[in-house]
Parts: sequence; structure tokens; C-alpha cells
Amino acid sequence: MYDVIEKINESQTKNIEIVKLSYDLSDLNPVLSKKTLDYHYGDLAHGYATRYNKGEGDSDFNYAGAFLHNIYFPQFRKIQDENTPNGPVLNLIKRKYGWWRDFKEQFKIEAMKIQGSGWVYMSYTGEIKTIVNHEVRDDILILVDWWEHSYFLDYGPNKKEYLENTWKIMNWSHINTRWGKNL
Repeated sequence: MYDVIEKINESQTKNIEIVKLSYDLSDLNPVLSKKTLDYHYGDLAHGYATRYNKGEGDSDFNYAGAFLHNIYFPQFRKIQDENTPNGPVLNLIKRKYGWWRDFKEQFKIEAMKIQGSGWVYMSYTGEIKTIVNHEVRDDILILVDWWEHSYFLDYGPNKKEYLENTWKIMNWSHINTRWGKNL
């Protein structure tokens, strides 16, 4: 994560680029369809960067949108049904929540409190936090996009199913790397 933060925080006067994906847009199907990723990554995420770089619209909003998507997309990999955390992230989850299932339940509870759009994340201290709208934060370890565009094409209004399936594509090695860079 700090590579992303360092790159973006070098100067908000420099252009922002959306990170390249380490997977194909069809690799996350059926959790996230190619159609959803074409729209979400291809249009919306890149749109934040483009508008920021051109000085169009709300600069802070576009900057934060690009920033958050540069954390969100790299944390995924091809679907794995038995995909559970490991390493330092698992140790943090166990310390704060006891069990993986308890963490997921608490994460879902916090996510469902968001009325409208936003983000839900686990910080480096293990706290589950939310972001209303877009906002740059420096403590994001695990991030889930809670805006309708991230789930509606695949799940309709069923945000709980979207969240449960999102755990199947988390790249715990990548997240553990974020953790290591934070120490």
C-alpha cells in the first residue's frame, strides 16, 4: 500500500495513474464479472484519474477516488473458494476478533451501517472503519468498495452476498505485503 501512497503523495500536482492489474478482467468471475470490471476499473476508476489530471470537477474527490481504487483493485486474485487469510493479517484478525468468521461478521455489520455509498476497511490496527464518499486514509489494510457500481451489475441490491463473495478473491499475500511495508 505504501508504494501506492508514496506514488500518489509525491505531489498532488502530478498526474495520477490507475495501477495496472495483475489479473485479467475475466479472472474474478463469478465474484466480479468482466462487465462489472470493465465498467468499474475501465471507466470509473480511470475516470477519477483522468478528471483529476485534467483539473476537471472536484479535485479532492477525484484524487481520493483514484487513490482508493489503487488500493482496492491490487488486493484481488483469481477466485478461490477456500480463501482464508494467513500470516500477519491472520494474526491481527485473531488478536482483534478471535476467529475469521467473527471478523467477517463484524466487517459486514459495519459495512451495512453505510447509508448510500462509501467504503469499508480494516486498518493496520485491526479496527474496522468506514469512509463516506471518498477520502484519502493512510491506515487501510483491507478495503471493500461499497458504492453501487462495485456490486449492482452482479448482485443487484444484495450487498451481503457481494461482501461474502469478495473474500474469495482476496490476495492475502498482497495484503500481507502491505502489512510488512507498514511496520
